[in-house]
Amino acid sequence: MAATRLRGSSPAANSGNSMSSRVLLYSLLLALQYGAQPLISKRFVRREVIVTTLVLTCEIVKVACAAILMVKDGSMKKLTKEWSLVRSLTASGLPAAIYALQNSLLQISYKNLDSLTFSILNQTKIFFTALFTYIILRQKQSIQQIGALFLLIMAAVLLSVGEGSSKGTTSSNPDQILFYGIVPVLVASVLSGLASSLCQWASQVKKHSSYLMTIEMSVVGSLCLLVSMTKSPDGEAIRKYGFFHGWTPLTLIPVLANALGGILVGLVTSQAGGVRKGFVIVSALLVTALLQLVFEGKSPSAYCVVALPLVLTSISVYQKYPYQVKKKPL
Repeated sequence: MAATRLRGSSPAANSGNSMSSRVLLYSLLLALQYGAQPLISKRFVRREVIVTTLVLTCEIVKVACAAILMVKDGSMKKLTKEWSLVRSLTASGLPAAIYALQNSLLQISYKNLDSLTFSILNQTKIFFTALFTYIILRQKQSIQQIGALFLLIMAAVLLSVGEGSSKGTTSSNPDQILFYGIVPVLVASVLSGLASSLCQWASQVKKHSSYLMTIEMSVVGSLCLLVSMTKSPDGEAIRKYGFFHGWTPLTLIPVLANALGGILVGLVTSQAGGVRKGFVIVSALLVTALLQLVFEGKSPSAYCVVALPLVLTSISVYQKYPYQVKKKPL
């Protein structure tokens, strides 16, 4: 009797399902980390801690974790043969420098805009990410996906409104608000979209390892931060009080969580793209609201309740209606 061949999924289908499962897992972990980070930082970081020391330590931990993961998956062995300075600067150095400039612009803008206006304008980075993804990677969006992006930004705006606007502008001068508030945050949004798309291009087109990119960007970002410390208030505080001023053993918890989030961002960007990363980040705001309810007894605002179905709908539509290449008639 001939053996009956069992029907099953093809290797390609299994590989695709495995990739989808990993992307979903990374996305869920990133949303959880990003959503929990404000609560963890608030609980375990004392007010005396110098912010720059947190950032630098986080970058060091991120590099260590990424290096361990590279050793584990065997990619560290290939590093000595394939790594080059030019490729590194192109793939990671440029996005890292762009992110550093973006963060500086955000700091300028935040000082000259109220929190609500800043948060709303900052959400435009989702659109710029989609734009640069199309320009650099030729990754088109369907009409339904563009609509989903609008829904996502509406949800992000509602969540921003829910946080309230307790901080006013530092100046009533319209020119100062425009040139030192609105313009910097919009430029920062453009840079955010560009850097995210460049990271996606490096990982998907140039096949640059997400772990290696994490290490390279952390090193470049840390060097930029060290240079800025020469004349920054944080640099003066470190020289006066010491690097670990205000630290406790519990301070390592938010540092480790933040480092894990940095690695997850690289994985989500490389495997799912910068636009989907935007969906994860907005979804994380809902995670924050849920965790505040569970651990602090703070009920979510009505804006958060309205934003929840918008986020879920936008994610569902974006996944369900990808761009389809129209077949030319024969």
